[in-house]
Amino acid sequence: MTAAGLARYASALDGLERRSRRRALIPRAGVDFASNDYLGLSASPRLANAVRDALARGVAVGAAGSRLLRGNDPEHEALEAEAAVFFGAERALFLGSGYAANVALVAALPQRGDLVVHDALVHASVHDGLRQTKADVASAPHNDAQGFDDAIRAWRATGGRGTPFIAAESIYSMEGDAAPVADLLAVAEAHDGFLLLDEAHATGVFGAGGRGLGEAFEGRSSLIAVHTCGKALCASGALVTGPAPIVDFLVNRARPFIYATAPSPLMAAAVREALRIVADEPERRAALTRLVELAGRRLGVLGVTPTGTQIQPVILGLNARATSIARRLQAAGYDCRAIRPPTVPEGTARLRISLTLNADEAAVTGLTDAIAEALTAAAA
Repeated sequence: MTAAGLARYASALDGLERRSRRRALIPRAGVDFASNDYLGLSASPRLANAVRDALARGVAVGAAGSRLLRGNDPEHEALEAEAAVFFGAERALFLGSGYAANVALVAALPQRGDLVVHDALVHASVHDGLRQTKADVASAPHNDAQGFDDAIRAWRATGGRGTPFIAAESIYSMEGDAAPVADLLAVAEAHDGFLLLDEAHATGVFGAGGRGLGEAFEGRSSLIAVHTCGKALCASGALVTGPAPIVDFLVNRARPFIYATAPSPLMAAAVREALRIVADEPERRAALTRLVELAGRRLGVLGVTPTGTQIQPVILGLNARATSIARRLQAAGYDCRAIRPPTVPEGTARLRISLTLNADEAAVTGLTDAIAEALTAAAA
């Protein structure tokens, strides 16, 4: 590759730098207000012991092949059986990541002549699945169940005769707000369709026993959920839960499942234990709820609308302002990151405060005090 061939990439990076949008990897430092380890399971002795025990009984670190070749391990099947019972679904399927699971669902399930209506703020993985689908695609305003219904009715009015799919997150990763799951499912069922529900930030945290915001509806033929295992469960991979024909169809048609090396059997063992911890230790969710309430009260004084979840954005608008304040917080010992476009819409650069059990009430108080000082300094 010549210098000229590399120059276009360097130029693109320079452009990102000028717009305060260039990303870089930085080491972990300071109190955790950036991870998705909501229940603090990264430090759980039970989880560590489960991994050690799995290694001792001969569970493999790597699967060494696709699930459809030789990569199908008893640990995968044991996890899927336990997860189906835990979430109250007919079947579960373990994939390598939540990203892969969302791409798999959206690309494989809707067929030519069907419709996918997605929330305007749905995750990038859904959009990447949409790039592969042969179905029609429409967008609905954020968290507006009537908007989804209107989009389906408009499609029917123009001759749409297939099956509609609604794609939404139960807790939005950048907004921190909860979807009207019951209303969205009602819209899907009224049109004989499906709700594809990404529970990434709700699994382990919300719903009865930490089973997600769709917990009351799992087992219905109209609900297909993704339960990411790398956030509150603090392992890796993702579980798709839903009706048996859907799971079997994914095994046969979902390219991110068919053509990928299977997830680590060791991680399957870790996820099994994580689900048991969630069931056995409700005090973790209670402690997280107290942190959410404390942060909401203190940020409310600063004019920030509390989300009521463990994800709390502080909208700052300009990219440079968000990165400057984030650096100030990091220098004060708080690992709080700036989120900028294209991850969020233009003009909505923000701090994304992630509340986890890796921080205590004193740390939350300190962070909110530091945010108040940083906002005052930025306005001066």
